[in-house]
Amino acid sequence: MPSNQSDRCDIYQKTTNHIIKAIEKGAGDFQMPWHHSGNAITRPLNIASKKRYRGGNVIMLWATADAMNYSTGIWGTYRQWQALGAHVRKGQSGTYLIFWKRTEAAETGVNNPLGDADEATRSRMFARGFTVFNQDQVEGYEPPEAGEPVLEDAMRIPDAQMFFDNLQIAMRYEGDQACYIPSADMIKMPEFARFKSSDAFYSTLFHEAGHATGAKTRLNRTFGKHFGDELYSREELTAELTAAYIMADLGLACIPRPDHAAYIQSWLTTLRDDPKALLTAASKAQAAADWMHEAQERALKIAA
Repeated sequence: MPSNQSDRCDIYQKTTNHIIKAIEKGAGDFQMPWHHSGNAITRPLNIASKKRYRGGNVIMLWATADAMNYSTGIWGTYRQWQALGAHVRKGQSGTYLIFWKRTEAAETGVNNPLGDADEATRSRMFARGFTVFNQDQVEGYEPPEAGEPVLEDAMRIPDAQMFFDNLQIAMRYEGDQACYIPSADMIKMPEFARFKSSDAFYSTLFHEAGHATGAKTRLNRTFGKHFGDELYSREELTAELTAAYIMADLGLACIPRPDHAAYIQSWLTTLRDDPKALLTAASKAQAAADWMHEAQERALKIAA
């Protein structure tokens, strides 16, 4: 279990190296690890808890599934599969993920506003690594019978439009490039008919909505000012991952934009310069996605 700074840095570096390789693999056709339309449209799922993975772990599992051509997005630890009467096939390599745990540590010799004691409690976060295996790496597991068939992507698009409308972010159709304008707190999008597919339209729309979550009235995130700036690159990566998370949550394929090629090199430079950059962007993207889902709950309360 990682217990010090060097161990945590090692986790960051291993994870980042894995993603860099995946990005380099797909750079020729602008495909990132989170651009998917086949076996793992939804967020990866843990077999035991039935919960979706979050943050940087999502990217790690998507990248591994893409590299290994896994046909499912179901994952579990060795013991979790064993508890289901299954076993990981001999010679299979697992995928290393990170779990963050909050602990309360007592500190002595500090000012304690609560009274006479000379101890205070401070919350700390510890990273713990663990390994999971895809369902394709397991034998002896019988998945439950499928329930009602999953709706086709095209049938889910009205849900995607409603999801965006509930965000209450201003948007207008104008020009031939999509962008978010911070000064006006507005998204500009080309007309729907100018996109190659519905999935491409919503991938782009939620990318720009990801930028919009950084406004002062929302999550108050710092934006870069010019293409090539380090903050600009990090913000673009955050928006890109936000779109990937939301499209996955809606059951839609995340489609790369034609201009993604221009960002690939800046992303690679950022990741190589700072091993923590990817997980930081993933964390900010998770916060943005959470804000969007909370907006759906607010809309339901208003409608009730």
